[in-house]
Amino acid sequence: MSGEFDPRNNLEESLLNAQEGRISGEDFMKTLMESQVYMPIYEDQKKAIGNIQLGDKAKPLSVQDDNGVEFLVLFTSPERAGTFVKDFPGYDDGGLLTEFTWLLEKLGIGFGISLNPGWPVGIDLEPEAIRQLTASDNQLL
Repeated sequence: MSGEFDPRNNLEESLLNAQEGRISGEDFMKTLMESQVYMPIYEDQKKAIGNIQLGDKAKPLSVQDDNGVEFLVLFTSPERAGTFVKDFPGYDDGGLLTEFTWLLEKLGIGFGISLNPGWPVGIDLEPEAIRQLTASDNQLL
C-alpha cells in the first residue's frame, strides 16, 4: 500500500502504520489528537473581493452515508484534498489547516469524520467515536 501512498507528514505516516498493523489504533488516535488536519471550506466567490472572503460563516465540507449519517470531510494535508473537492464546487478554492482538537472543540458532536476520502490511506470515524474522543479530550483539559 505504501507504494500508492507516500506519507508526507507524521499524521500520514501514523495512519499508514495503523492501516498496515505496525501500530495500534490507539497510537494512531493519539497522533491524530496531536496533529493538524485540513478542512475544505466553502468559498462563495460572489461574497469575495479579491482573495478576501466577506462571509462570516465557514461552511465545512460534509457528506452523508447511505444511512443519512453526516461525515465531516478532512485531509491529512491540503495537497490531499485536490482531487476529492473538485466534485464539490466552491470547496476547491479554500480551506483551513488547524489542530484536530480545535475542530472537536468548535464543531461538537453528532457527526462522523472521513479522513482522506478517495485515498488508499484514510479512515472513517463514526459519530460515536467522535463523541468518545471529545469526552476523553475534555477530561485531559
